[in-house]
Amino acid sequence: MTTTAPAITTSAAAPARSGSRDPYFDNAKFLAVVLVVIGHAWEPLRAQNVGGRVLEAAQTFVYAFHLPVFIVMCGYFSRGFTAGRDRTRKLVAAIVVPYVIFSVAYPLWAGLLAGNHVGWDPLEPYYLTWFMPALLLWRLSTPLWQQLRYPITAALVVSMIAGFVTLPSMLNAAQVLSFLPFFVVGLTLRPHHFAFLRRRAMRVAGAALMILGGGAAYALALTVDPEWVHWRRSFVQLGVGAPAGVGFRLITLGAAVVLTVGFLAVVPGRRTWFTRFGSASMYVYLLHGFATLFLSYQGWYYRVGGAEIVLVTVGCGALAVVLSSAAVRGAFRWAVEPRLDWLFQPKSPAPGSAGVVKDHAEHVAAPGADLAHPVPHRDPAEPPRTGDRAVPHREDQPLSGAGPGDDRP
Repeated sequence: MTTTAPAITTSAAAPARSGSRDPYFDNAKFLAVVLVVIGHAWEPLRAQNVGGRVLEAAQTFVYAFHLPVFIVMCGYFSRGFTAGRDRTRKLVAAIVVPYVIFSVAYPLWAGLLAGNHVGWDPLEPYYLTWFMPALLLWRLSTPLWQQLRYPITAALVVSMIAGFVTLPSMLNAAQVLSFLPFFVVGLTLRPHHFAFLRRRAMRVAGAALMILGGGAAYALALTVDPEWVHWRRSFVQLGVGAPAGVGFRLITLGAAVVLTVGFLAVVPGRRTWFTRFGSASMYVYLLHGFATLFLSYQGWYYRVGGAEIVLVTVGCGALAVVLSSAAVRGAFRWAVEPRLDWLFQPKSPAPGSAGVVKDHAEHVAAPGADLAHPVPHRDPAEPPRTGDRAVPHREDQPLSGAGPGDDRP
């Protein structure tokens, strides 16, 4: 259950106490998943040149950072991931089974809309389902990145290689590898980094960065291929040579980092009317595609004008609220948060562990509905501060023995 945010005693909002949900991350997740819905509604229009330069700029701007935001948070709250029986169960329940269900459901829905058969291949994610196996692979790779001396540099090299090589479409390998640096960046972040972003000065700077980013997207619209911010094509497929490809990818990476910082800086740290919806971001992500895919198959949708596009955009926000509701969560819990007690062997306490609780993650009852970290979480406490300098604190270290049940988002 979400608790009220603690009082702000400095220019930065203090994160929630351990054992409670920090409203800042719930706010960030809900706002980001609204952008995901909007982006998917805009994409078919942009592809058909509906909405002109304004819509192309807006869609490119949104795609430049909305997934990096989620992936950075995935990495941040995967810092304590370790392999283990209970962790494996949670990954299966929170990622693998929902992926199988929705990877079947979306081709069936598309086939119904198109009036013909759409094939199903579990290794070829359909539409938005690619993010699920990507999240699984990133999380499973966490121990490797935590052992490397220069993990971000290594991840950047991997991302660059993904641009040089035209990878097979299996599991959307190009996007999995291209987005990897954002996950690894998240692994290196600590609570005081987010506390710094929540300062008043950073909020103003973040707003300025977002405005400048929007202006840059408008200036570049119709001249730069928006595929650069989708991260799914090689340099050859984008029609550029290696030097230009490396340059464009570095610029895209830099823009994504800057806009992610700007977005996270302007996210409110207090409880708002939409804070409670952040815990249902997985429902919004997995279910909204049925609506946006439906629109993409309707001829009238491509005849909308400026006012109608505004209404579609507002409707996307309303759809995200509806999909976060208790009624929708109750109706689709079997698919998004399946109970798999029937699948696994009953848990048995380790010898000599009676009455001893060493890891609170082992006692989380069931997977959660968060997109960026689809299991229940507790937010790590913010380290004590002296002035503007962080005092070393054990909570600022990777969470020893923690697993996917510990943290969020």
